[in-house]
Amino acid sequence: MSTSTTQKKTPLLPMAAGCIAGGIEATAVWPMEFIKTQLQLQAKAKGTKLPYTGMISGLRYYVETTGFFSLYRGLAPTLIGSIPKAGIRFGLNSVIKDKLRDKDGNLTPGKNFLAGLGAGVTEALVIVAPVETVKTQCIELNMPFIAGFKHIVATQGIGGIYQGAFATALKQGSNQGLRFMWFNEYKRIVTEDGAKPFSPIGGLLGGMSAGCFSTLGNNPFDVLKTRMQGTKASQYSSTLDCLKQIITKEGFGALYAGVVPRLGRVVPGQGIIFMSFEAIQDALQSNVPFFQRN
Repeated sequence: MSTSTTQKKTPLLPMAAGCIAGGIEATAVWPMEFIKTQLQLQAKAKGTKLPYTGMISGLRYYVETTGFFSLYRGLAPTLIGSIPKAGIRFGLNSVIKDKLRDKDGNLTPGKNFLAGLGAGVTEALVIVAPVETVKTQCIELNMPFIAGFKHIVATQGIGGIYQGAFATALKQGSNQGLRFMWFNEYKRIVTEDGAKPFSPIGGLLGGMSAGCFSTLGNNPFDVLKTRMQGTKASQYSSTLDCLKQIITKEGFGALYAGVVPRLGRVVPGQGIIFMSFEAIQDALQSNVPFFQRN
């Protein structure tokens, strides 16, 4: 089956809508991302007792020991990055899709995956890799954004903020490829190829299901990215070496560390961002003359 449309929009429309939706989504679900990152950074060696083992116990642990607002540590660099990141993602995905359409304007699921993959890799290299590195080390070292950034530059040089860029591109590319492929097929089925309107609830459910699909499909890449961006990344000679060490020392199951809190963050987060994106894009196109041109 294919996705079909005959209307082309300026790429600035999905870019603008994506920027706004990205900021909304990042703020709404940050505590879940915080706990997910902490779980993935914890050593899983035998005999090591963690202060918490899951999302609920992790939330309770930080609220009781360091206060509620400590759950928002590391949000600043992520929020700064989330706005342009989502703009690049939705804008570039739209551009690539238009390039991949056949003469009838159709897109196959495979082409939707490629469009999402291209957008995901680009956002990873431009925005996600440096922002996620600072975020990960801010959380691990219990530092605010500026202090964490200065620490990375002082100890590793400016190139340190691109630590784990390859693993980040693997994770982000597969993430967006799977999400856009799922969401566009879901939207096509629900709207019967555009014959029916797409409701906000439809966008919410479509985004949530896309988030679940992508998380289960690429969590190992997320674990590799987090390890390669942590303060102990020097123990790995490469992303492949990191994968080998995790499997050898911790078992295959370690590649799914943090999957439950990640689902708790990604599923509602993708529901929010896709629902917000669809609604904001429609509002901008209806009310802002600049976006009304094709």
